[in-house]
Amino acid sequence: MSLFLCILVFFPHLNANAENTFCRMMGDTKYPLLSKDGDINIGAIFAVHSKETLPSFEFTQKPQLLSCSSVTLSDFRLAQIMIFAIEEINRNESLLPNVSIGYKIYDTCGSRLSSMSATMALLNGQEFAAGGKCYGQSPIHAIIGETESSATVILSRTTGPFKIPVISHTASCECLSNREDYPSFFRTIASDYHQGRALAFLVKHLDWTWVGAVNSDNDYGNYGMAIFLNSAKKDGICVEYSVKFYRTEPEKLQKVVNTINQGTAKVIVAFVSFIEMELLIEQLSIKNITGLQIIGVEGWMASKYVNLNSLYVMRGSLGFALRKIYIEGFSDYVIKSFWDTAFPCSELNVNSSQVELNCSRYQDLHVLRNYNEDVPEHRYSSHVYKAVYAVAYALHSIIKCKGQKVCEKTLTIQPKQVVEALKKVNFTVKFGDRVWFDSTGAAVAQYEVVNWQQDSNGSFQYKSVGYYDASLPPDQRFVLNTENIIWAGGQLEKPKSVCSESCPPGTRKAAQKGRPVCCYDCITCADGEISNETDSNNCQQCPGEYWSNTENTECVLKAVEFLSFTEVMGIVLVFFSLFGVGITLLMAILLYSKKDTPIVKANNSELSFLLLFSLTLCFLCSLTFIGLPTEWSCMLRHTAFGITFVLCISCVLGKTIVVLMAFRATLPGSNVMKWFGPAQQRLSVFAFTLIQVLICVLWLTISPPFPYKNMKYFKEKIILECSLGSTVGFWAVLGYIGLLAVLCFILAFLARTLPDNFNEAKFITFSMLIFCAVWITFIPAYVSSPGKFTVAVEIFAILASSFGLLFCIFAPKCYIILFKPEQNTKQHLMGKTQTKSW
Repeated sequence: MSLFLCILVFFPHLNANAENTFCRMMGDTKYPLLSKDGDINIGAIFAVHSKETLPSFEFTQKPQLLSCSSVTLSDFRLAQIMIFAIEEINRNESLLPNVSIGYKIYDTCGSRLSSMSATMALLNGQEFAAGGKCYGQSPIHAIIGETESSATVILSRTTGPFKIPVISHTASCECLSNREDYPSFFRTIASDYHQGRALAFLVKHLDWTWVGAVNSDNDYGNYGMAIFLNSAKKDGICVEYSVKFYRTEPEKLQKVVNTINQGTAKVIVAFVSFIEMELLIEQLSIKNITGLQIIGVEGWMASKYVNLNSLYVMRGSLGFALRKIYIEGFSDYVIKSFWDTAFPCSELNVNSSQVELNCSRYQDLHVLRNYNEDVPEHRYSSHVYKAVYAVAYALHSIIKCKGQKVCEKTLTIQPKQVVEALKKVNFTVKFGDRVWFDSTGAAVAQYEVVNWQQDSNGSFQYKSVGYYDASLPPDQRFVLNTENIIWAGGQLEKPKSVCSESCPPGTRKAAQKGRPVCCYDCITCADGEISNETDSNNCQQCPGEYWSNTENTECVLKAVEFLSFTEVMGIVLVFFSLFGVGITLLMAILLYSKKDTPIVKANNSELSFLLLFSLTLCFLCSLTFIGLPTEWSCMLRHTAFGITFVLCISCVLGKTIVVLMAFRATLPGSNVMKWFGPAQQRLSVFAFTLIQVLICVLWLTISPPFPYKNMKYFKEKIILECSLGSTVGFWAVLGYIGLLAVLCFILAFLARTLPDNFNEAKFITFSMLIFCAVWITFIPAYVSSPGKFTVAVEIFAILASSFGLLFCIFAPKCYIILFKPEQNTKQHLMGKTQTKSW
């Protein structure tokens, strides 16, 4: 504190300077390219020239001002349309009456250094108040510019603390939508948020799923490409590569070109500004990379900078451009009025009180004096026109001109007031567009879809083939007339750009490991599964009774399989069944005709005929196993089989017991035959059969067999079979037959050595041996046989065992009757012969 007081005492002139702050310009004054004073002034920054020549920095003399060259016609037109709109407003008696609008238009030469210099010149001005004191506020009330998003970010951040509104006509970067960072920024163009999504929608609409992506390495390209990539991912579009470069990086540009050349994508989405696009086209042309379908953005899609030598690279390009709007009177203005009234070096306007103007620096602009052919295709002019009018309407509301013919000029307008007024503007310009700003300070998204087409004379044109309007309902926003499009390379057929070809119906997509989801293999659906649409991600399982067709495209009813009478196996079994019936009947007829002969009488003719009857039923019951299973046939086939076979075995068992009893009856004092006479034989057969009948009745009562569609054994077909119902009942029937067969075999085996020339017990033993062998082998074959073969095995067991009984028991008798009648005598049958033991 003491030190500060000492300084004030010993250096009083410092205190005097603090009280009287003077303003003075540091360095050389930067003058606007075009200017005019008015009651209210609007600033503008355009890159009228594109090349900047830096002065010498050897510090041997004071550095000179930067010099610019190479006129950018598009930005020069923006400066002209701004002046055109201001002069139109100044003539308007209803908008800002008796208030003149002035302008100060600075040229940035496409340089960040010149851009910052122009910004500081707009903020400070060249004039000071009386006495050299500063005004304390900017001499301008709004700034229109810049052309590029990155430059506009710098401009908005610089002017932001002073609340000076910046209105851009082309800065579409989504980053500028942040109102916290850019509270005083507005734009008459839509945010790239809409364009990025519209690009993805366009690519998806044209069925392209495999694209390359190139963007400018600046705010415009990086933010815009990020929006596109995010939207493309949601829409199922895969990006093979995403590369970027900036205009001052030739090495990266070469890397980008090589990536495009080596890629497989035929569609390239180029989110670049027009300068980068010019460089990219040049390199693609040099390396003769053609046939690519390039999808563009408004930053370059409708710019008149492509020369005819590079056209063959870009022919067929498709993308979004700002709408082409005709502004009445502007085309004539750029030829005459502008040069007569607004151009500083015209003969009618040579007064310059500020500094001596060196008109030689305007010499390159004179070349454009009589040229206006580009005006109809210049799509940014209307956005500058709207920006000027937006400022005018905002000022109109601030200085209370509404409803009055004279405005209050004495009001001091603060930049913050202009910002708030701009948020509320809502008007319609003369060509019909409504101007208003949304919550982010941007305009509504309205794009025209244009296609680069070549005329018959070799020149190219931008042909409108559709539009995108975000103000319309979602289902009406996008319209594309594909029949009017000329595709890449001048082709009439839309190119394909996919990582993998579409998977046809009947197949599914299987992702390739480590590659995007658009790269996949087509895997044929498994049997029983289908896919009935292209590019199916999964195959659908067919319902239970359905199976996939040969192409795996639809589910069809499964083939129903059962042993039918019409197939070969069924015919063969029917033949052998009927053959058995026939042989049995022939033997019965033969035996009946010889019923009085000793060989028939000696072997219990009553049981023999009953056995032949039961064998006939056994052969016939096999027929119940063939044909479509029904509820009645399923119950009949198992019960008929069980009862007839028990009847058959009961007869054989009775004959065996009779043989044994007959031998016992020949012994002295034996009276056994009276206990097993014909009545007892009939009763035993009836009793044995009745037991089987009771088992079958219980089976049918508790859980009878029923038709069943077996879909477990074969997946591709349905086995129509008879379910056993109760397996206990089935095995009880089969077990009872087996029990009687084993008992019969044992008794016959014991009686095989009885002394007799025709011992029937020997043949019964053989028949039972065959019977048991057949049914023992039947069990594993029955369990393991699939489908209709299960039924065939069962029929085979029935026929084999029936033929075994028939031939083993009755064939010897028939043989003697037919071929050895001399042995069919009582003496021969009662003769004593030596029998060989087994």
